[in-house]
Amino acid sequence: MKKLLFVCSRNQWRSKTAEHLFRGRPGISVRSAGTASSARIRVTQELLNWADVVFLMEPKHAAVLRKRFGFRGALCLDIPDAYPFMDPELVELLEGHLEAYLT
Repeated sequence: MKKLLFVCSRNQWRSKTAEHLFRGRPGISVRSAGTASSARIRVTQELLNWADVVFLMEPKHAAVLRKRFGFRGALCLDIPDAYPFMDPELVELLEGHLEAYLT
């Protein structure tokens, strides 16, 4: 089973939408977290170790993971913080960006 971690800032809209959208699909397990101190679920070393692939919503999240954990190798989706939870456009962007990883 492939384990995917989605990371945004507060884990309220983008990464939570991705987790909700892809949870339950065959062959994958998903979690989400945020980089901000106010995040619903904060990213930890344990979550990074758990994941086979880490998806970031913006390049600034890569800088945070490098600084806090020395983590490199995440994939940036370049999705700005402009969409509420489960926004149809956000869902379309996520599905488009992740199609290759889910097949």
